Amino acid sequence: MTVSAPAVPQSPLAYRDYRLFWIARFSAVVATMAMVVILGWQVYDTARNNGMSPREAAPMLAWVGAAQFLPVLFLTPVAGWAADRFERRRVAIIANMVDMLVALALAVATARGGLTLPFLFIMAMLHGVARVFVGPAMSSIAPNVVPPEVLPRAIAMSSIAWQSASVLGPAAAGFIYADNPANPYWAGAALLVLSSLSVSFIKPIFPPQDSERRHPVRLMVDGLRFVWSEHFLLGAITLDLFAVLLGGATAMLPVYARDILHVGTEGLGWLRGAPGAGAAIVALWLAFRPLKHDVGVKMLLAVVVFGVATIIFGLSKNYQLSLAMLALLGAADMLSVYVRGSLVQLNTPDAMRGRVSAVSGLAISASNELGEVQSGAAAALLGPVGAVVFGGVGAIFVTGLWAWLFPELRNARTFEPQFKERKP
Repeated sequence: MTVSAPAVPQSPLAYRDYRLFWIARFSAVVATMAMVVILGWQVYDTARNNGMSPREAAPMLAWVGAAQFLPVLFLTPVAGWAADRFERRRVAIIANMVDMLVALALAVATARGGLTLPFLFIMAMLHGVARVFVGPAMSSIAPNVVPPEVLPRAIAMSSIAWQSASVLGPAAAGFIYADNPANPYWAGAALLVLSSLSVSFIKPIFPPQDSERRHPVRLMVDGLRFVWSEHFLLGAITLDLFAVLLGGATAMLPVYARDILHVGTEGLGWLRGAPGAGAAIVALWLAFRPLKHDVGVKMLLAVVVFGVATIIFGLSKNYQLSLAMLALLGAADMLSVYVRGSLVQLNTPDAMRGRVSAVSGLAISASNELGEVQSGAAAALLGPVGAVVFGGVGAIFVTGLWAWLFPELRNARTFEPQFKERKP
């Protein structure tokens, strides 16, 4: 007579450490999204109040994106190495605390009326430093607190945390700012403390022993080499990089809110939160009905829909239509992120996850922050509307090109690992 093994819980929320991880992720994203949307508004508003026209002020948003991206560009290898070398919770906690200090500095400066463009750019850069370290550390925690067969659902649930927070953060920030401009930053600092406390109660997650005996520079190079050698991973990561870099409509939202749709900070909050609303709905669906078949083709089609929605948003002068298109592009982006995130995590050995997550995080940050740079530069040449429409067309073109350059993507039927296990 045989005794069957107990069934493994299929819900990630059945695992205590994952619940703590979810809380930490949700609270940190609410904080950072609130900070980013108000920071962008303050930069554009300060530039306009200094006498710049909308066409002259729009490129200031490009400089904000550049300020946040520079730390990502130079520190990503170090952040990935840190996540694979040190206890991952500590890396995440320290990075959150640095971001908390940034929030406090912005709160004090806002309350005292001491905002200047150079100060805002410096704070944006320090925010980028904090986020480049927290990303790989947090991404490497999730696969270690749930079984592999539960990981796709865990990624979907994590996306729910991110996307629902990306709705709540900007929407709440817009209304809170209208009441008191400093309060979004005070609230952000408190939420970052909550995130750090939640992470601290997760069981310690130490890096693989072999990584501790190797030279840090070699470890960093190994992470980049692994992604480059795995054509499948390279295609999945760079698709997000170039498609979202070109289709970065969110960079122009302060311009649309102030000078095209005329809806102010309250409207800006809803505009910034609309992509997260669409994404949260899709993430919730995927948490209960995860994709199983033809995942590569569905990811590529989702990016095409993202580009089409971006074009319609760029041309719209109706607030409700603009909200709907932002929600649609957020939903399409969520499907793409879900497939890409599952493929990257499940096709990466645990000893490499910190470094590969760092490379993936670099692509995401490049697509977001450099997308702001691209949108700002394009706005200076084409105007804000032309910049957004150009980006949407570019995202569709990149998808077709990547489907041809990386046939592994369109041929990916399931999430089954495709890498050949080897010692990193």
